[in-house]
Amino acid sequence: MIEIQGLTKKYGSFYALNDLNLTLNEGTVFGFVGANGAGKSTTFSILATLLQPTAGDAFVNGKSVKTEAHEVRKQIGYMPDFFGVYDQLKANEYLDFYGASYGIAESEREKLIPQLLELVNLTHKRYEYVDLLSRGMKQRLCLARALIHDPKVLILDEPASGLDPRARVEMRDILRQLKDMGKTILISSHILPELAEMCDEIGVIDGGRLIAHGSVAEIQAQLAGERKITVKIKGLLENAVTFFEEDPFASKVEIQLEKNSIIFNYRGTEEDQINLLKKALEHNLRVISFSEAETNLEDVFMEITKGAK
Repeated sequence: MIEIQGLTKKYGSFYALNDLNLTLNEGTVFGFVGANGAGKSTTFSILATLLQPTAGDAFVNGKSVKTEAHEVRKQIGYMPDFFGVYDQLKANEYLDFYGASYGIAESEREKLIPQLLELVNLTHKRYEYVDLLSRGMKQRLCLARALIHDPKVLILDEPASGLDPRARVEMRDILRQLKDMGKTILISSHILPELAEMCDEIGVIDGGRLIAHGSVAEIQAQLAGERKITVKIKGLLENAVTFFEEDPFASKVEIQLEKNSIIFNYRGTEEDQINLLKKALEHNLRVISFSEAETNLEDVFMEITKGAK
């Protein structure tokens, strides 16, 4: 459904995007993770035909964003991170205006608009003026606007930005429904755990480059070779510290003191960890507890982008 080939965008000597390549199948929910300025919005603007690339091309359902922009716009629904609303229109009038702009017949719009308002949980606000809606309601109304022409692809740039926790949950539930409808969805967000719940694939972008791409499990597995464990040991501090200083992986050990016990936070492979525990027992150090820290997307993002240029 989406194919990005060598996509590059330069401003002078600055690369906003640098040779981006990506292929997404129909029905995929893809999450773009990256800091501000990483290239997420630039990519989405090019896919939405709002920005011309310096080099490369992108295709939506086989149509080029460079040479077939009009056809691409029929395939996509775009929700930017910042958008304007017409304050003097009511919610249903707002959607009716955009439906007419897409050439949808009035009789069809009369059926479609109530369905969209129900989908985004705004039926009770259909006669409210847009400027009186909360930010979360405006976000959902903008999503309904992006769906007015039943696009195959949704491009959502920070759809949960600035929303309170309840509004984020509502937005997430709507996106799940759209996924079940078979839409191909691209989402950019800083709210990484929510991307993990919603997305089939995740892409980490940094400095205009896609530096990691795969399923949530595949990206998390990139850190699986070096896990973090916490070992709580009872015994003499001097003996324990001497033991860990002799360990070849001592540089990965952080020591914390608690009443009558010592806590070691240790990074290493699974084999390293097994050997560490064996040696601790051999040295008569009493292991009280042993636990492995769960790796989440924030850990993955920070580790992958560490030192990325």
